Amino acid sequence: MGSIGATKPHVVCIPYPAQGHITPMIQLAKLLHSRGFHVTFVNTEFNHKRFIRNRGPGFLKGLPDFRFETIPDGLPPSDRDATQDIIELCVSLRRTGLASFLELLGKLNSSADVPTVTCIVSDGAMGFGAVAARMLGVTDVKLWTASACGFMAYLQYAELLRRGIVPFEDEKFLTDGTLDTPVDWIPGMSNMRLRDFPSLMRVTDANDFLFNYMNTEAQNCLKSSAIIFNTFDEFESEVLEVIASKFPNIYTIGPLCLLCKHLSGNELMSFRSSLWKEDSECLKWLDNKEPNSVVYVNYGSITVMTDQHLKEFAWGLASSKHPFLWIVRPDLLMGDSAIFPEAFFEEIKDRGLIANWCPQDEILSHPSIGVFLTHCGWNSTLESVCGGLPVICWPFFAEQQTNCRYSCTTWGMGVEVNTDVKQEDIAKLIKEMMEGDKGKQMRQKAQEWKRKAEASTEIGGRSYKNFGRCIKEALHYDH
Repeated sequence: MGSIGATKPHVVCIPYPAQGHITPMIQLAKLLHSRGFHVTFVNTEFNHKRFIRNRGPGFLKGLPDFRFETIPDGLPPSDRDATQDIIELCVSLRRTGLASFLELLGKLNSSADVPTVTCIVSDGAMGFGAVAARMLGVTDVKLWTASACGFMAYLQYAELLRRGIVPFEDEKFLTDGTLDTPVDWIPGMSNMRLRDFPSLMRVTDANDFLFNYMNTEAQNCLKSSAIIFNTFDEFESEVLEVIASKFPNIYTIGPLCLLCKHLSGNELMSFRSSLWKEDSECLKWLDNKEPNSVVYVNYGSITVMTDQHLKEFAWGLASSKHPFLWIVRPDLLMGDSAIFPEAFFEEIKDRGLIANWCPQDEILSHPSIGVFLTHCGWNSTLESVCGGLPVICWPFFAEQQTNCRYSCTTWGMGVEVNTDVKQEDIAKLIKEMMEGDKGKQMRQKAQEWKRKAEASTEIGGRSYKNFGRCIKEALHYDH
């Protein structure tokens, strides 16, 4: 090992193996690398294959101090270009993750050409990363890749059990108004109803796997030496104050996508973390559209929908008469690939574009986009803030419900689509957001948040300073 390598701290970053978690972890890894860390980024073999399929086997070969490694996810081999089944993945990672990860860490520490591992940054939903760090006696930091309000809501899962709210007696709670019950007992969170909790609490069995998984994983974060949040103080101030009062070692360093704008130079900076092949034709198409004229529609990397819902969205978009760009992943439709009727394509000729996947951050900062119809995943929420765009929310699962509620109340930049989608509602909401006063107000609010996010990530801003503090205090590197 060369003397330069020997002096570098070595951080191992391990995200939960899904797109929405890999993106912020890659952003953080790039930032750490830019501050002098040797980085090992750990994907599952399944996702690593998807990267190679998109980028070719030579991606990032030229960087000796930023390397990709893999661990198995313990599931049967598959070549599907899609997000894996969440429950199967969580069960398998709990069973096999720690042993596989320890084996990899052992290999890294016995290698002559990389520095000894000094810290592990693991995803907030990958508890075994912290266990491994403690076993090795190295620093263990968590990156919570979702919202702080989502984190706070997960921390209430035990309280939902204690109060006897969960489990629900039977499935009736989904339709009988129970979910509209106001919740006023969560510190730092107002305007909440039961339906605004992360959806994994909608269970009739207290032993439900995902309910317990997220309950445990959120609580486990509080055992780590520090938690990094991809958010900024003004955006989630109340809830962050409460979290900090329980657990002082938190670092808000978001939006990470804006903090990354300070990076320049090598090939790592242009490396994009998409597991799907991105279609850059979308951007050329947008270049020919008027400012603020296009509706952008993307339900993220995990949401699936029924054929009926797909049709309602399609005809709602068509009858709004506004130009739109719609990302339809190959695996968006439950158990099938989406097929649209010929009449739909006739109707949207010249003003609708349907693509498989795209560079979303670039799309959302394109001047022609006027509104974002979203599932409210956290990366999408932050990217819409960075683009200064209002949102039409159709949350699917997990803390997307919480993000949706905050977008529509606290942040004042969104409206919600009824769960049971109807095309006339979609058309009406699009018209309101693109043409009406409500849409104008929400665009102004989104623009205000954009300015605050930019100020926070500028040199000397709070997120920028917090990142420096995090490196020094949490990762013990003073360079």
